[in-house]
Amino acid sequence: MLTNSPIVESLRIRDFRWMWFGSLASFMAMNMMWITNGWLVLRLADDSPLALAMVMLSFAGPMTVVSVFGGVMADRFPRRRNIIWSQSTAVVLAGLLGALDIMGIVTFWQLLVLGAAQGSAMAINMPSRQALLSDIVPESKLMNAISLNNSAMNLTRVAGPALAGILIIYIGTSGVFLLVSGTYVFAAASMAMINAGRSPANRIRKSVTGEIGEGFSYAANNPVLLGLFVMAFIPVMFGMSYYALMPAWAREALGVQSGGLGMLMMVMGAGALIGTLVLASLRNLKRRGAFLLTICVAWGVGLALFSQTTSYATAVPFLFFIGLVSSLFMSLNMTLIQLNAAPEMRGRMMSIMMMTFGLMPLSALPFGALAEKVGTPDALLLSGVLLAAFTLVFTVAYPSFRRIA
Repeated sequence: MLTNSPIVESLRIRDFRWMWFGSLASFMAMNMMWITNGWLVLRLADDSPLALAMVMLSFAGPMTVVSVFGGVMADRFPRRRNIIWSQSTAVVLAGLLGALDIMGIVTFWQLLVLGAAQGSAMAINMPSRQALLSDIVPESKLMNAISLNNSAMNLTRVAGPALAGILIIYIGTSGVFLLVSGTYVFAAASMAMINAGRSPANRIRKSVTGEIGEGFSYAANNPVLLGLFVMAFIPVMFGMSYYALMPAWAREALGVQSGGLGMLMMVMGAGALIGTLVLASLRNLKRRGAFLLTICVAWGVGLALFSQTTSYATAVPFLFFIGLVSSLFMSLNMTLIQLNAAPEMRGRMMSIMMMTFGLMPLSALPFGALAEKVGTPDALLLSGVLLAAFTLVFTVAYPSFRRIA
């Protein structure tokens, strides 16, 4: 019976069930927002890959600054409250974008400003959301809980892009933005049902800057955590560019419309969903460090091969594979960071993770500019090759990482 399976053991905990539903709604809204934003950018900026990268910059850039404050908030204030307020902000921002689009006055610079505001809200949300998991489930179930929580995200990567792509045809981008706003309402309401996270994790108060400095010092002086953060940084720099450039790649390589793009993203999400469910089912995974390095190399190779495909028949299996290995990597990396961090430091450790995602534009912008010159497929080819190469360099430079349990 599925209810007795180790895959769903965390779902037997009431608070985790509400958190899972809240994550499902939040990630559904986010994935629909991404695909709709990308389609709107192509319309406003004449199919420019660089414009797509700039919008990603506006969203991810604030994370490098705001996330450090989000981490302090996650350890200093009730995590549940942080999540509810940040989700409520997302309700307003998505509704405003939908209103501007309905009135026909939305502009590219407005997308940049609203993207920055959305990224800031996400930078407050995610450290508290991830750290709250350790308040809800015991450490023995943490990998299962993180994997299941990420499975909610990956389930929406299956349904969200496909749904958004179809809905754009019938209700336009403006209608989808308003639907996204309503979905965020449900996400905030689900988090309000949780009992955990009502008290701050860290009752010893320093100044905000003191707590930020303490978090960075803690990470820098822990060799395992430092290695995990470096390994989080490498895929952000070289493995995530495909997410920003997928609309441009799909247009160039396959000539697809919004519905076709949604289906391609759905395939990648299906692979990611399978990956997180596989990880959730594993109770005694050995040599996790070596496994993490192996799947990161596989991610780079898969991305390089995918970039040169020219048909749905060849693109689909590669997209499924990329989704699978990338989700395995991110879920396992996040699990290891939480397991190796003290409870009162987990919010700040998650904020450093968010900072690495905030650095994504450092890869999206140059690869977007390169795509303008040589084409999106060749830009993604270089991205995949560099991901595999830098992971191999790290493996040689830090041999003890392979022995992380």
